[in-house]
Amino acid sequence: MRQAAKKKDGKIRFTALLHHVSIDQLRDSYHSLKKKAAPGVDGVTWQEYGEALEARLSDLHGRIHRGAYRAQPSRRTWIPKGDGRQRPLGIAALEDKVVQHAVGTVLNQIWEEDFLGFSYGFRPGRGQHDALDALSVGMVRKRVNWVLDLDIRAFFDKIEHAWLVKFVEHRIGDKRIVRLIQKWLKAGVMEEGQWFETKEGTPQGAVISPVLANLYLPYVLDLWVDSWRKKKATGDVIIVRYADDAVLGFQQQQDAEQFLEQLRERLRKFGLELHPEKTRLIEFGRYATERRKKRGEGKPETFNFLGFTHICGTSQPKGYFTVNRKTIGKRLAAKLKDIRRS
Repeated sequence: MRQAAKKKDGKIRFTALLHHVSIDQLRDSYHSLKKKAAPGVDGVTWQEYGEALEARLSDLHGRIHRGAYRAQPSRRTWIPKGDGRQRPLGIAALEDKVVQHAVGTVLNQIWEEDFLGFSYGFRPGRGQHDALDALSVGMVRKRVNWVLDLDIRAFFDKIEHAWLVKFVEHRIGDKRIVRLIQKWLKAGVMEEGQWFETKEGTPQGAVISPVLANLYLPYVLDLWVDSWRKKKATGDVIIVRYADDAVLGFQQQQDAEQFLEQLRERLRKFGLELHPEKTRLIEFGRYATERRKKRGEGKPETFNFLGFTHICGTSQPKGYFTVNRKTIGKRLAAKLKDIRRS
């Protein structure tokens, strides 16, 4: 299937995919789940589900393929954030986790061939440190003088369902797969015995959420950025994206300011917005220290990305420009745990 996606250069729509959600695939998905994860609204733990695993999987497989499968609401819980606020976490029922993992595996094989090279996060062989290394290499090798550290406000909570389904249908012509995704989006959440409708967003903590996020942002951001830097930029532009975190580097300040203005409009079209306090455009790069010193200003500002503070530095002993990184603790690990908890 992945080879078929690659051969057709992203133009083929897969009209028959549900058969890939086989009993074997469901079994593999079950064993891929975290064994000690908290149960969802059904109260069923991983161990309990496995007590009659083959019978359960056979029944689940039958319901999926005849359209009788029904997604259950996620159980909403709240976990503390580093700034004192709380983040909502949606815990799916065990059976829903199994199906979501299986479908996510199928979808990833298709979209993996479409993703651009600067996209990292929830992709095989492209983890946190790969993204960090790519950013450092880009900063050193390209003419970067300005950095845009962008933060999409409440991304997972603001994904518009209609746009998401449209993006899925760009490659998926199997209506049964699309309906499964719609069932998860519309299942809602339960909190203290009360059901709440979910008109937008994907529950953080659901197995399928990172997959759906990775289908949303390539169309909203990646393809647009790639086109923008080829057609509109007057200097070098680099980008590294990890899930909903992204950093861009610009040679020209004018390019950076124009891009930021147009990015706000672009995101607004898809129901998203930049966080006004966390999105920053700063002077950064090989000449930042020298230029700021001539203006009587302090050291170049720093920015945070994937758990590290990035600092303008020089290599020893030759004194070439480099990007130094300093850990900022467990912020990244906590965020990834929120997204991937299952």
